[in-house]
Amino acid sequence: MKIGSVHEFDIEYASFPSTGIAQLDGKEVFIKNTFPGQKVVARLTKKKRDHLEAKSIKILENMDCAIEVPCPHFELCGGCNSQFIPHDLQLELKEKEVMDLFKRTGIAEFEFSGIEKAPEQFEYRNKMEFTFGDAEKAGPLNLGMHIKGKSFGIVNVEQCKLVDDDFRMILNAVVEYFRGKELPYYKVKSRKGYLRNLVIRKAKNTGEILVNLVTTSQIDFDLREFKEKLLNLSFEGKLVGILHTLNDAISDIVKIEKLNVLYGRDYIIEEILGLKFKISPGAFFQTNSRGAEKLYSIVKEFLGDVSSKTVFDLYCGTGTIGQIVASDANKVVGVELIEDAVKAASENAKLNGIENCEFIAGDVAKVVETLVDKPDVIILDPPRPGVHPKALKHVIDFGAKSIVYVSCNPKTLVKDLEALKYYGYKVDKVELMDMFPHTGHVETCVLLYNKEYYDKEVKGKVKAEVVTEV
Repeated sequence: MKIGSVHEFDIEYASFPSTGIAQLDGKEVFIKNTFPGQKVVARLTKKKRDHLEAKSIKILENMDCAIEVPCPHFELCGGCNSQFIPHDLQLELKEKEVMDLFKRTGIAEFEFSGIEKAPEQFEYRNKMEFTFGDAEKAGPLNLGMHIKGKSFGIVNVEQCKLVDDDFRMILNAVVEYFRGKELPYYKVKSRKGYLRNLVIRKAKNTGEILVNLVTTSQIDFDLREFKEKLLNLSFEGKLVGILHTLNDAISDIVKIEKLNVLYGRDYIIEEILGLKFKISPGAFFQTNSRGAEKLYSIVKEFLGDVSSKTVFDLYCGTGTIGQIVASDANKVVGVELIEDAVKAASENAKLNGIENCEFIAGDVAKVVETLVDKPDVIILDPPRPGVHPKALKHVIDFGAKSIVYVSCNPKTLVKDLEALKYYGYKVDKVELMDMFPHTGHVETCVLLYNKEYYDKEVKGKVKAEVVTEV
């Protein structure tokens, strides 16, 4: 069992997210992006106290149910991992993986509504971040996604199935243009180069398109010709803005240090459940608009009757959930770390004629200490690391009657639920939303009640309804 040794493994079951589990000398071996029923060759990479980790090299035998993959980039691209699995089975696997996390954490006795199917299996994304690079050293310039299993290799994804024709056309036009200019792409190790990323947003329901070219400031390149090339393309949607972001940060992330508007405006408008939302380059917005409509409908259902109630929307982003429930509530208070998102949330509220929403910029863990209002209901929609422990303590101290927790990471979700359960909250309902087909990711919605309130109001009401029905 030496690190670096290569073995054959039979994948017996899986844990979230899409991590196959096999056995080696009586120890569990965790292998990312593998699935039950596969036989794989993998190299051991880590030795932990209670398990081993390995990296898949080759699939020897696939699942019996495997289907033909529609995307020609699947073998190289690291964006999707399960296109060869029938979609209904993908849903079953996600459901089992998440429910296993709940079981292992000891969270039980709740109503489980299963997993809601995404409205679209393909072409569902409203945002993509593409990276400039090459597939091999000194190879031609590529623009696309990181090659599976590599840190720096980039594969062109001109036929990506998760986005529509407008994305693909822009991608092809941009890489073709810059191949002719022989400009260097940015290399993280040397910290040298010019071209970094291409970020495309397209509102699914309005068709508005925003193109953002991300470069360093190391070369002063005239982008007027680039702008004209994009403006001459024929879109199904409507190109409303072309941006140039300067990013000299060392890390390989899209950071907006300086933003130049080359054409139009620096935002798009999306419509969700009858409301309009302004989405700026740095703002968080669900990457699946039509899936988001289903997700937020679940949230509204879990919230129930919020008339005359004060709702806290923590980690509110551009204020989508808060504004969607605002028409039913007395007041909504949203808190978000990113100032641009809060500014957009306030503008969105004005755009929608909503006057009972207040949005506050700042770290949730600090802001909640200063809030004067007391919530009847709390919505939690944190980033992948979950709710900061300090913020969670304040959430508990508020003593809200109910909490609706929306999570993109079930692993951190169940840890937070453990704490909430310990301090007097009961998990009542759980429902999953398949926001990202063909990937291992899933959104989880959880309704919790303050135990005292549940025993007094909810449980009694349920019993009364049952008696009435009988």
